[in-house]
Amino acid sequence: MKTFSAILLFCASTIAFPLFVAGQSQSKSEPQNPDTIVVEKSEVVLDAVVRDKKGRPVTSLSASDFEIYEDGARQQITSFRLVTRGAVKTGEQRPMPQPTKTAKATTAIPLPAVENRPGAVALVFDRLSPADARARAHVAALAYIAQGLGPNDYVGVFRIDQSLIEVQTFTNDAQLIRKAIDQVAVTGGSVYTSGEGEIAKLWEIHDQLERLGEAASFDMVFNEMRLRTAEDFERIERDQQGYATPNSLLALINGMSTLPGRKALVLFSEGLAIPPSAAARFRSVISNANRANVSIYTVDAAGLRAESSDAETAKAIARIGSTRLGQAMSAEDPSGPGSHPMTRDLERNEDLVRKNPEGTLHYLASETGGTSISSTNDPGPRLRQVNEDLHSYYLLSYSPRNPDYDGRFRQINLRVTHSGMDVQARKGYYALRESYDSTVLEYEAPALAILGGKSVTDAFQTHCAAFSFPEPTRPGLVPVVVEVPAGAINFLVDNAKTKYNADFSIVVLIRDQAGRVARKLSTHYLLNGPYDKLDAALNGSILFYKETQLAPGRYSVSSIVYDALAKQSSTSAANVIVPTAEKNSLQLSSIVLVKNGERFSSANKQASRLFRFNDALLYPNLGEPVSKSETNELTTFITAYGPPGEASAPKLVLEILQSGRTVGRLYNDLPAPDQTGRIQYASAISLEKLQPGDYELRVSVQNAKSRAVNSTRFTISP
Repeated sequence: MKTFSAILLFCASTIAFPLFVAGQSQSKSEPQNPDTIVVEKSEVVLDAVVRDKKGRPVTSLSASDFEIYEDGARQQITSFRLVTRGAVKTGEQRPMPQPTKTAKATTAIPLPAVENRPGAVALVFDRLSPADARARAHVAALAYIAQGLGPNDYVGVFRIDQSLIEVQTFTNDAQLIRKAIDQVAVTGGSVYTSGEGEIAKLWEIHDQLERLGEAASFDMVFNEMRLRTAEDFERIERDQQGYATPNSLLALINGMSTLPGRKALVLFSEGLAIPPSAAARFRSVISNANRANVSIYTVDAAGLRAESSDAETAKAIARIGSTRLGQAMSAEDPSGPGSHPMTRDLERNEDLVRKNPEGTLHYLASETGGTSISSTNDPGPRLRQVNEDLHSYYLLSYSPRNPDYDGRFRQINLRVTHSGMDVQARKGYYALRESYDSTVLEYEAPALAILGGKSVTDAFQTHCAAFSFPEPTRPGLVPVVVEVPAGAINFLVDNAKTKYNADFSIVVLIRDQAGRVARKLSTHYLLNGPYDKLDAALNGSILFYKETQLAPGRYSVSSIVYDALAKQSSTSAANVIVPTAEKNSLQLSSIVLVKNGERFSSANKQASRLFRFNDALLYPNLGEPVSKSETNELTTFITAYGPPGEASAPKLVLEILQSGRTVGRLYNDLPAPDQTGRIQYASAISLEKLQPGDYELRVSVQNAKSRAVNSTRFTISP
């Protein structure tokens, strides 16, 4: 890599600055609650399947047979139709749709239409390690395919282990689908074995030793060690499983969202044990499935269980309750030596409640308008419902009476006025005005509501910037940086003053010239650390850094830092231009004004190479004024990119302008590009002769064939 540095007007300086937040660690809350599609920012669309008491589809209803309630308030249905995919059977009677009366006028509802567009069903097999579970899912999936595929029916086959594995992409070829299903049947997955049985035994030993008192004190200590180890390992194992499955489902749902209309995802699983740490990510699966019109049908591949997880969970909770009751009735202090804090029991209790695998499967299906199939060793015949639901359903819409799109969850209750009918429909949504290119995570909802137009006063100051680095292999590469003072975030301290924690998120929206959201970037920060390091943490800064790729054009960047504990936020904005890639021409990055930096070391070796210069890692100024009282130099940094095979050394011109008049200029010969085509350049500009005010910094690089120019504005303060 070729690098070059220069001095403009006065002397150069080295870049080695102190930095950052000390004494804290971060765990990212899993870097989107039920949603429906929002049409034209105001209309909510619902698809619904109605069945009679015998489970048969009901297709003869009209708009007047439905009622929609949002947060308990009745809504006015604005459109309604029965959607039928595929050919209508000869002689089949369709009801004449009834008009829907609105406050403004009576709107005629279109006749039921036959959809002539592809439908998608994803068959997803989730870690089916026992052979009998794989065999049961295999038979059920083949039975589903045996029903036959219509000309517009497409099925994909996927497997979840530690990641999402595409076994067969969406296809209409039944032979390929069967082959993929057969392949899954002989492929084992990572084995997760519940440790609840071992934990229960250790608790029984604990109770026995406790009754023996002092005579068993040593045995009590070692049993406590074994118990803590078993409980922690069980939690870690379920955390790993709890994230892998929701993450895989989110990725698949986001891909399916590009296809209009109702879609289905059939999940074959022995159950989803969702630990508290993954609960938000699980709710995000429901949220994004509803936004994408993907109904999830869950199949409990464990079949008929000898003892349900409900019973196992109830036993564990009852044991915790009886143990704590016994301690409470004794003369000993429950929180004293030899016992464990009550808060640990409460956390354990909550963890057990969320662990019921059948319950999560049922919840996932019911919240997304699907169906849960369980307590059977032959689920195949019941999967017929998937095709029936996709080929005939009602489509309704309404404009919410509540005009405040505040990002909060809104409950939806869709009812049929006739008795004896069951309705499958979404249960709610988060009130957001816009749609996005990626899944909407739960923690993003309140922040997106503010960025989407909700008026909120900034509670503190933040800065953001976006830069263009037209790398040869990634010409649209754009790093986005947001900085927030750590002291602006609300840090909670526990009662014992032993540790602190904070919960906040940073969300960035990048819009194109038409105002459409081109990218959504975000990170959820859960910071914690020892209390004695809190002051050091508050004196630092928190940097958000994400890279994305954009097509050539002009973009506006909006960022928000949302403090979930204080319910406060701050927004900032920037702009970036992504140049058109010219294969045989010089390219120039954005001009980076350097705020500070640190020596590059193993501690920051994962940092992006875009901001590395020699042995320094540079931190950009994000639009803040440069104070002459704090520094006497302005450090600048650029990267130039030469055409492939170009050996000539380009020339550089750097100018400082004020009110269109040049007040400083520098000429330099740069070295030829390195083998990757890059030339890095840094300079230190003396501020001694520059008065406070607004300036423009313009940089141009030129060779015999082409020229590239970029500029940025900056302000000097006293």
